[in-house]
Amino acid sequence: MAKEGSAVLADRLASARLQYFVGRQEELALFRRALAGEPGTPTVIVLHGPGGMGKSALLQRFGAEAREAGRPVVGVSARTVGLSPSAFEEATAEVFAQDNAVLLVDDFERYRDMEEWVRDRFLPRLPSGALVVVAGRLAPDPLWKADLAWSEVLQVVPLGELGPADSAALLRSRGVDPSLHSALLRFAAGHPLALRLAAETATHGNSLTEEVFWAPLRTAVDRLLTHVVGIPPSSAHRRALEVCGHVVDTTEELLRVVLPDEDAGELFAWLRQLSFMKSGPFGVCPYDVVRDALDSDFRWRDPERYKAMHRTVRRHLVERVRDASEKEALRAAREFNHIVSRAQWLREFQGEREEGTVHEEPMRPEDAPALIELTRRVEGEDNARAVAYWLRRQPEAFHVHRRGGTGRLLGFMAWLRIDGLDDETRAADPVTAEAWELVSAMTPPRQGEHLGVARFMVHEENHHRPSRSWDLVRMRIVFELLRAKHCAWSCFVSAEPKFWAPLMTYMGMFQPPRQAVHADHGYGLFCHDWRAARVDEWAEGIDARLLSGAPTAAAGKPKSRLTSLSREESDAAVREALRGWLDPGGLADNPLLRSRLVEELSEGDPVTALRELVGKAVQRLNAHPRTRHLHEVLTLTYHSTSTQDAVARRLNLAFSTYRRHLARALDEVRETVWDWEVHGRIRAEQEPSQGS
Repeated sequence: MAKEGSAVLADRLASARLQYFVGRQEELALFRRALAGEPGTPTVIVLHGPGGMGKSALLQRFGAEAREAGRPVVGVSARTVGLSPSAFEEATAEVFAQDNAVLLVDDFERYRDMEEWVRDRFLPRLPSGALVVVAGRLAPDPLWKADLAWSEVLQVVPLGELGPADSAALLRSRGVDPSLHSALLRFAAGHPLALRLAAETATHGNSLTEEVFWAPLRTAVDRLLTHVVGIPPSSAHRRALEVCGHVVDTTEELLRVVLPDEDAGELFAWLRQLSFMKSGPFGVCPYDVVRDALDSDFRWRDPERYKAMHRTVRRHLVERVRDASEKEALRAAREFNHIVSRAQWLREFQGEREEGTVHEEPMRPEDAPALIELTRRVEGEDNARAVAYWLRRQPEAFHVHRRGGTGRLLGFMAWLRIDGLDDETRAADPVTAEAWELVSAMTPPRQGEHLGVARFMVHEENHHRPSRSWDLVRMRIVFELLRAKHCAWSCFVSAEPKFWAPLMTYMGMFQPPRQAVHADHGYGLFCHDWRAARVDEWAEGIDARLLSGAPTAAAGKPKSRLTSLSREESDAAVREALRGWLDPGGLADNPLLRSRLVEELSEGDPVTALRELVGKAVQRLNAHPRTRHLHEVLTLTYHSTSTQDAVARRLNLAFSTYRRHLARALDEVRETVWDWEVHGRIRAEQEPSQGS
């Protein structure tokens, strides 16, 4: 009875495996051809891929098909068979007793120490009609391919994620509510084990978070990490995995930045040999679902250390965007967008994996007619004329998006720099003209400053909706914002303002009182005043919203007690500060007290911060031989009670010469303060201006 019951259970298990098996059509086709002995097919197939990728399920399907074809099947798992040649020989003895047996070996990574023996001693002795399939987490030793004889009978098959159709079929087979498919597919990213765990979570309730965005239960994440990642060998290795879980690509450089006390070279070498890690042109990265599981687990397990790691990475990326070459800076901008988009609710605004690759290129002159025609088809004649106008005025502002592999034009965007309006611009592009007027009505750009406008995000597919191309738009916007000089305002013009409003608010932008520009066309405008909240403060604000974990409500223009001074106001305030230097109350009402520069230096005492600011500008004169004599003229004039006649005599200068030197010293200090105000940071190391 027991034996009969076992047979019935085995039949039921085999039937269930066949019922729930989906996908892998290419691998099945290869196995079927090899099973039939077709010319040119392999005798040995090596499958490899990370844990949970479905290797064991595929071997079981191979076994079922081989039995249906009348072939004897011998299955061996390194989990149940001893890790020695003698144990392996004993477990596979039946293969040598048959001429056409099919040998299926699972968990082959456990036989790593005897891989050479399997290749050189065991497999060559098999009967010529045998077919072997080996499956493991690690790719086979390169020596397999180095032997030309093996290259004729061996085929190595990397086992990757399931495609969208097969992933959806797996969810249907598990009875998952179709309304949850999109969220589950995004979470699992085609990883079979993750799909099964997500299906189990979704079909047993408790599948919605408090923010009504689907997320797997903690137990599902734990099981995924246990099966795929396992236990890291040390705390340093765990921390390296935590970094990998947070970013797109991990390099030795990034590990040195985040883990300065660890051996970054050794940790990177360990990461690159892990089965769930892929090596790409810009570093190593885990499979998408593993990355998300690592990041989710770290954030849940140690929130404070997670925040510290995130901020370290973010500061490094901002620095890279600002200072690296354009190619490297664009990659850093992509990474920045990735790490600040780790909240579940932000996934709605990102492109889908199955869209395929898209890349950005500079606009070529020969692209111009295609861009105008694409705009005409998608957005109408008015915008087509506006695109043609800006292609003549600012061709360097345009960036095109092409399909990877084919190079097909998908769309484009422009980042315009506007420092004023003329009648021609008003007529050619009323949307950009109204954006200038709106921000000018709030806090107008000063002399030497400009408005940056993200304009003409024109795409044939997913127009003004999330896509891989729109991910490139966001990358370009971050790049332009962080590298901009003299940018007073930035604006994002959207044809779908209601949809994009949560993301724009999260990214520190607000809609001005008149919420639509060119309202008859339905455009919306989102703005940021870079004098009210500069880059560091802006990034810290995004961090705070990200790490709080909740979607952001719509907001108006940030309230600020700070003032954006004009050049004339700044010059007058510097002179006033110098004249009141010796008066205890002489700085109390100075306009510079409400400037961003003083705010950054202040630790609760703005007057002291103003003294420090002006003092640094004055001291800068003394740092260079060309202006050292001006430092003495200025300090003797304003840091003492002597009259100007007395200062001129003390310096042994003619009064006219003294006055000329004093005027130049004032100009140097005022130029320095204005330069710091416009650029947003004090750069005392630079050479004073070359004015005479």
